[in-house]
Amino acid sequence: MSDQNTNDQVIDNLNDQNENLTGSLAQFDEFDSSTKTSGGANDKLSFLKDLHMNIYIELGRTQMQIKDILELERGYVIELDKLASEPVDVFVNNKKIAEGEVVVIDKHFGIRITSLVDPAQRIKDLY
Repeated sequence: MSDQNTNDQVIDNLNDQNENLTGSLAQFDEFDSSTKTSGGANDKLSFLKDLHMNIYIELGRTQMQIKDILELERGYVIELDKLASEPVDVFVNNKKIAEGEVVVIDKHFGIRITSLVDPAQRIKDLY
């Protein structure tokens, strides 16, 4: 049997099967973008609450030539592109979620959050 005849038979069989099919549109719950995820009221995301995420704080950035990097020694100071009074950026999994200021807690550094990225933008950045 030729390939063309086989293809014609497959198409005829599919057409016969499609005549007996009925369907309907899927119904989904309405997405409520105003639902708050903080405060514990959102049960839909409760399974994610124990998930660990990488957080890092960016004080600033700079560019250096390789020869200067190779000459770094203990005590060398690298100047960054931000002023000391500017907020630092808080990132979760490489996405900026907040800005804050550096604080000292006992002998450790910490960050006091001063502003958060809009929740809609945080969700958009996940994609």
